[in-house]
Formats: sequence, C-alpha cells, structure tokens
Amino acid sequence: MSESPFQTEPHPRDEAPQFVLPLVVRLEKADPPGRTDALETAARAVLVLLSDERALGDGEWAQTVRDWQDARIRKVVRRARGAEWRRAGELPGITVTGKAAEVRVFAPVPLDGWPKELAKLQVSGTDLDDPQEPSAADPGVPVLWMSPEVEMSAGKAMAQAGHGAQLAWWELSDEERSAWREAGFPLAVRTARPERWRELTASGLPLVRDAGFTEIAPGSCTVVAEHPALRSR
Repeated sequence: MSESPFQTEPHPRDEAPQFVLPLVVRLEKADPPGRTDALETAARAVLVLLSDERALGDGEWAQTVRDWQDARIRKVVRRARGAEWRRAGELPGITVTGKAAEVRVFAPVPLDGWPKELAKLQVSGTDLDDPQEPSAADPGVPVLWMSPEVEMSAGKAMAQAGHGAQLAWWELSDEERSAWREAGFPLAVRTARPERWRELTASGLPLVRDAGFTEIAPGSCTVVAEHPALRSR
C-alpha cells in the first residue's frame, strides 16, 4: 500500500505550502439531509473532483491539486443555506447531489487563502441525524467503514469519508478508476461493528489515520475503505 498522507509523524510534506480542499454542504433549516446521505455525497464529491479533467494533466486546477497532495491532505467542510449557498454556487466548483444532500467541492486553496464567499461560512457545529438506521450496503458496492470508536460531528465525518474515498482512489489501477467513474462512483458509508472494525483495521485495506487538526486525537483511525477491487488482491 502506498504511504498514507494522513500519518501524524513529522514528514517532508509538512515543509511544503499547505492547502485545503473546501467542501460546502447545503444545510437549509427546514429540510436538512440525513447524515449518511451527506457523508456519501461528500465522498463522491471528492472523487468527482479528483477525476475531473480540470484536475488532471494540464487542467486549470491540476497544479493546485498537485500542490495540495504534496502537503498534508486537508479537507474542511462548511455549511451554507439560502443566499450563502447561491453565492458558493457562483464560484468555480462542482455540485454533487445525493438522495437529498447537496455538496459543492472546490479546487484546493491555500490554508489561509479561502475565497471570501467561503471564508465567512460556519465550519463548526455541523450535525445531522439519520431518520432511520441505514440498511446494509448493496453487494459489490465500495464501502467506507467509519470507526465505531470515534465520535465526530457530521462535518468532520464528511471530511473523513472523503479521505477514505481518496485513499481507495489512489490504490486503484487506471482501469479500475475508469470503471468506478463511469458507474457514477457508487459507494456506501456505514459504521462498522466493533468486532468488524478490528478485522478491517488489520486487513491491509486503505486506512485513514487522522492528523488531529480538529476534534479528535492525532493518529485516530477513522475510516477503512473497502473497495471490491482492493479485496481481490
């Protein structure tokens, strides 16, 4: 497995200029999305950006994506509603929709260089609930397993799900990436049972260890990415 960019030990990528991937979730007071829907939509948004032609080769976002990936892989989720959401939609980015969730993802920006329309958005306190227990994931669908041991706000969990999706993406071959993209990036986010979590963290599948910038302790294991193509190796 390739070296995880989410490790907490000192590393040369700490010396590089630091960037962050902004994600904005639409959170209207009257009709917020379910938590799992928001997590799955955020993870898909990260994959959509990584595979977008603007982020590849000589695309207009490609250099900032490379700079971001050369440093710590930070993602920050902020929330918007009403006019805030409309203003966010006017900035270059990609809006990804789930069952009810809407998440807009933007090219990475310097850690202290957020566009003013996004810098004013709230980052803390983003919390959501599922109206009912999520059903089992469909067979053959990639699953991002969340830790049953770490409590996170919905915003933090959305960022972690995005991390897991990105690690899976990096582990896949070009052919496997193309197949996933052409299928529309199907995936599920579920919380593992404790005994299952122990198996997953020892399985060799992509594992996110959080750097501890917000909410949780450095080195916390938060997500295991179980893509069928990675299980077959």
